Amino acid sequence: MRDTGTGRLDPDQVEFFRSNGYVVGDDLLKPAAFAGLREHFERKLAALPADERPEDMDVPHFTDPELFRWLLDPDVLDVAESILGPDIALFSAHFFCKPAGDGKGVPWHTDAWFWRETIHPPEQAVTIWLAIDPSTAENGNMVVIPGSHRQQADGPYREVRSEESVFTWELDVSKMPVDTDRAVPIPLRPNQFSIHSGGLLHSSAVNRSTIRRCGFTMRYMSTAVRFNHEGVGHKHQIFLARGEDRAGNVYAQPWRAYPELVDARGKGQRVVTTDR
Repeated sequence: MRDTGTGRLDPDQVEFFRSNGYVVGDDLLKPAAFAGLREHFERKLAALPADERPEDMDVPHFTDPELFRWLLDPDVLDVAESILGPDIALFSAHFFCKPAGDGKGVPWHTDAWFWRETIHPPEQAVTIWLAIDPSTAENGNMVVIPGSHRQQADGPYREVRSEESVFTWELDVSKMPVDTDRAVPIPLRPNQFSIHSGGLLHSSAVNRSTIRRCGFTMRYMSTAVRFNHEGVGHKHQIFLARGEDRAGNVYAQPWRAYPELVDARGKGQRVVTTDR
C-alpha cells in the first residue's frame, strides 16, 4: 500500500496498519531534509572505526545530537502521530547499514521481545524505517508477516550462532514456526518509508549483492507507554517529541550528548536488560 504525499497517513493507511501491523509511504522528508540526512550519514559512516561494523550504528543520537534535526522533524512526527496520537516520545534510533557483499541479516523476531525490559507494553512502540539507499530483494530488504502483531509472538527465543546475523538472539522457529508463505517483502526507494508495530514478526536476508542497503530506523511510542527509567536509565533514555507525558516518564534533553549511556550499554546492537 503506497502513499504519494507527505504528512500524516490517511485513514486507509491507518486502517491498513491496524490490520496488518505495517504500512508503506513515500517522501517522508522534504528533499532538502532528506539530502541533509543522507550526507550526514555518509560522514558518520566514513568516520566509523575499522573494527566496528556498519550494522551496529545503534542509538547514534546519544552521541550525535544533530540527528534530532530529523528525529524531531514535523513530517516524521506527523506520521508517528497518525498511529500513536498527539503525545509522542522518541524511544530509539539506529542506522541499519548492510554493506555490499557481506551485510549481515536479521533473523525472525519481534522488536517487542528486545524491548520487554525497557518499555511497557513493548509492542505499542513503532518503528519508522526510512530508506537511505534502495532496499531490494537483492540487498536484503525487510520481510514481514502481515497481521502477526495481533498474535503473541514473544518467544521462545534462542541464541544465534551465525556470524552473518546482526542479533545474538532469534525466534526459535523450531518451536514457534513462521508461516513464510505469508511473508511480504518491503522494497523501498530512497526517502520511502515503512512503519511497523513492535509486535510484528519480521526479518531480512544477508546482503551478498554489490549494492549497499542502509535505512534509518526512528522508533516512537505514545507517552502513555511506561519507560523503565529505574531499571535501565543508566544505559538508555527517551525524549519527549510532541505533546505531553501521560505515564510519569523521565525524559532526557534533546540536543545534548549522552556518551555515558553508550559506555554503559557497550558498542553495537544490544539487548537492553536490567541485568546487564
